[in-house]
Amino acid sequence: MKQSIKRAAVLGSGVMGSGIAAHLANVGIPTIMLDIVPRELTKDEEKKGLTMEDRAVRNRIAEQSKKALLKQKPSPITTKKSLDLIEVGNMDDDMEKLADVDWIIEVVVENLDVKKKVFANVDKYRKEGSIVSSNTSGISVEDMAEDRSGDFRAHFLGTHFFNPPRYLKLLEVIPTKDTDPDVLEFMKTFGEDVLGKGVVEAKDTPNFIANRIGTYGLLVTVEKMLEGGYSVGEVDSVTGPMIGRPKSATFRTLDVVGLDTFIHVAKNVYDQVEGDEKKVFDVPDFILKMQDNGWLGAKSGQGFFKKVKGKDGSKIYELNPETLEYEDRRKLKTAATEMAKQEKGSRRKLKALVSQKGDRASDLVWSILKPVLIYSAELTGEIADDILSIDQAMKWGFGWEIGPFETWDAIGLRKSVERMKEEGETVPEWVLNMLESGNESFYKTENGNVYYFENGEYKLQNFNKKEINLKRLKDVKGVIKKNTGASLIDLGDGVAGLEFHSQSNAIGLDIIQMVNFAIEEVNKNFKGLVIGNQGKNFCVGANLGMMLMEAQDDNFFELDMVVRQFQNMAMNIKYSEKPVVTAPFNMTLGGGAEVSLPAAAIQASAETYMGLVEFGVGLIPGGGGTKELYLKELRNLPKGVKFDLTKVANDVFEKVAMAKVSTSAAEARDNGFLDSNDAISVNPDHLLYDAKQRVIALADAGYQAPKREKIPVVGDAGYAAMLLGAKTLRFGGYASDHDVKIAEKLAYVLSGGRIKEGTLIDEQVMLDLEREAFLSLIAEPKTQQRMQHMLLKGKPLRN
Repeated sequence: MKQSIKRAAVLGSGVMGSGIAAHLANVGIPTIMLDIVPRELTKDEEKKGLTMEDRAVRNRIAEQSKKALLKQKPSPITTKKSLDLIEVGNMDDDMEKLADVDWIIEVVVENLDVKKKVFANVDKYRKEGSIVSSNTSGISVEDMAEDRSGDFRAHFLGTHFFNPPRYLKLLEVIPTKDTDPDVLEFMKTFGEDVLGKGVVEAKDTPNFIANRIGTYGLLVTVEKMLEGGYSVGEVDSVTGPMIGRPKSATFRTLDVVGLDTFIHVAKNVYDQVEGDEKKVFDVPDFILKMQDNGWLGAKSGQGFFKKVKGKDGSKIYELNPETLEYEDRRKLKTAATEMAKQEKGSRRKLKALVSQKGDRASDLVWSILKPVLIYSAELTGEIADDILSIDQAMKWGFGWEIGPFETWDAIGLRKSVERMKEEGETVPEWVLNMLESGNESFYKTENGNVYYFENGEYKLQNFNKKEINLKRLKDVKGVIKKNTGASLIDLGDGVAGLEFHSQSNAIGLDIIQMVNFAIEEVNKNFKGLVIGNQGKNFCVGANLGMMLMEAQDDNFFELDMVVRQFQNMAMNIKYSEKPVVTAPFNMTLGGGAEVSLPAAAIQASAETYMGLVEFGVGLIPGGGGTKELYLKELRNLPKGVKFDLTKVANDVFEKVAMAKVSTSAAEARDNGFLDSNDAISVNPDHLLYDAKQRVIALADAGYQAPKREKIPVVGDAGYAAMLLGAKTLRFGGYASDHDVKIAEKLAYVLSGGRIKEGTLIDEQVMLDLEREAFLSLIAEPKTQQRMQHMLLKGKPLRN
C-alpha cells in the first residue's frame, strides 16, 4: 500500500505535543490534538455551572494548549490561520477519530508503562496501514511496541523532534526490528520534503544520537570548568561562535533548555550505561541544588545567569558554582582567543584556538573537545551507522556549525590523535587503523562530490536532488562572472543563478551592476534567472553606512545617481524578457524586499522575515518598494469587484510607516508581500531548487514580460486621510515630529502627489516621488542621527 499523510493526530498537548501539532498545521496538515480528561473542575468552570461531563471541561487541557500557541515566543505557528487546522479533543471520548488519520504521534509523559497503555488503546482504533510513532527522547522504541499487533509493529517507529519543532531542523527517525523498510523510507522522505527537516536515522539506544553526545559534551564542560577553576561566563565566552557553536554557548543553552529537562535527559543515560561513561552522566551536586532552589533557567527567571534590572538598565550576572551566589560576568581574553578572532570561518578559528598549549582558553577548549571527539568515535556503529549521521545530528539538533568528525578534520586529525595519545587517552582502534592506512581525514571532496570514511573506505555522500549547494557547484563549474558583491552561476537546465556575497548581503553598486549584467546575459543565453544565496540572510537592505557617509559629505548628486540605479535595477528585474524568480529567506529587509517584490515570482523559504523597514532609520523605501507593495496589494484584490482604493493605500501606508516585518513567509503572504503567484519552500535546503523549477515552469509555459502599468492613486483626499492618521499618533504621544515628517513624505508618494483621486499615473512618476522623498529625508540631521544609531547600536532611535 502506497503511504501518504493527509491527516494526523497528536496524543499529548504539552509544549512538545502542541509544538508538533503546530508544525504539522504550518505545513498544511489537518491535525487532531488529544490530551487526558482533567480530574476536577476549575473555579471558573464551577461558576459557569459546568460539570465533568461537559465537552468544554473534558477538552480543556488540549484547548488551553492550543490557545497557548498564540502567546509563546518564539511563535510555534507561522500564521494564525494555522490554528484553524488543529482540532482538539480528549483521549477518552475521541479515540475513534484516529481511524480517519494517516499518522498518529504519541507525545505523552516519558514513562514506558504509560506509553504502552496509550499504544494498546491506539491499536484498537487506528486503521490498518496508518503510521504510528513516538516522540520519546530516550525510552526504547522497541519496548513500547512489543505487545502490539503485527500491522501496528510494521508501521511503528520513533520520530524524535527537537524543541521548538518549527525552528530546530533535526528529526531523528528510529526504526525497530519490525518496522517495514518502506515505512522507514517513506517517513525519511516525508520528514525532509514535507516537514522540511534534516532527517537522521538513529539506533534504538539511550537518548539516540544528538542528546547522547550533546548531553555528554555539556557535562564534560561542567566537569572541566570545575577542575580548571573557570567561571560560567568564561566558559561561555569561548564555547560559542568561536568554536562554531550557537551564541548561547554552554550555560546559556542550559538556561534556555531548562535545568529540569537537562537533568532528566542525563539521568536517562546514567540509568542505562556502565563504567566511566556512567560517571560523566552523574549530574554534579551544585546543579541538583539549583534544581531544588527552582533555578531552572529562562523559564524560572534565573539559572546559570540572572538578569537584574537597575537604574542604568539591565545587567546580567553569572552563578558561582561553589558559593551559589551571583557575580559579575567574566570573559576569557587570552592570546589564543585574540588569534582565533583574526581567523575567518569556524574551522580556522577553532584550529587557532586549540593549538596554543599552556594558554588558559586554549587548554579549556582542548580539554572539552578531546573527550567529545573520542566519545563520538567510540559510539560510531552503536548509536548510528556512520560518522555522517552523527555530524548531521549535532549540526541540526544542537546548532553546531561543524560536527564532531568535521571538527577533528579541522584541527588536524593526525596531529590531534598524537597529542591525545601523548596525554594518555585511548583513541578508538578504528581511528588509529584509518590513520595507519594513510587516510588523513574523515571527509574529502573530489570534483564537487563529498566522501566520508566508513568501514575502511570512503563512501559517497548522497544528497537529495533538491539540495543545490552553491559552493560545491562553483567548485565544479566555476562562475560566469563575479565582482565583490555578487556572482553569476550556471545552475544547470538552462537556468542562471545570481548569488549575493557582500557584507551582510547589503546592496551596493557592485550588486546593482551584477543584477543588470545577469539580466542581460540571461535574456541572451538562459531560460531565466534565480536571485538567491546561501548566506546567513537573503539581504538586510541597501548599504546604510555608504549612504550615510555620502549624505554627511553632502554628496547628494552621488546619492541621487545610486537611488536611480537601484530603481532601474528593480525595473530591469520586473520587465526582464526572461522570468526572474527571487528566493528570499531569513532577513529580507528594505532593499532585500525591493529586489524580491518586482520579480516574476517569489519562492520564499518558510522562515522569511520580510519588510520595508526604512522608516526605522528616518527614510522611506527609495528603490520602488512602496510602489511594488501597493501594486501587489491591488493585484491581490478579486477581479471585477469594486474596491476602496483609499483602504489599499492606507494599508500599505501603515505597513511601511510601522516598518512591519513578517514573522514567517506565511505572514508575509498575509501582509501582502507574497501573492497567489508566489510560493513557499518548507525545507530551506530545497529553496534554490524550488526557485529553479519555478523559472523552468514559467519559461516552458511561454513566459512574457509584463506590460508597463498605469497606477490608480488616491490623490489629495487620500493624502489628507493618511496624514491625519500620522498626526493623531503625534497628538497621542506615539509619534515624534520627525515621524510625522517622514509619514508626510510617504503619504505624498502613495497618493501620487497633489492630484485628483482615481488618476492613473505612470510607474515612473511614483518612482520619481519615492526618490525625491528619500533624498530630502536623508538630508535631514534627525534622519542621519537615526542611521548612525542603527549602525552603532543595531536598534532604532526615537528622536
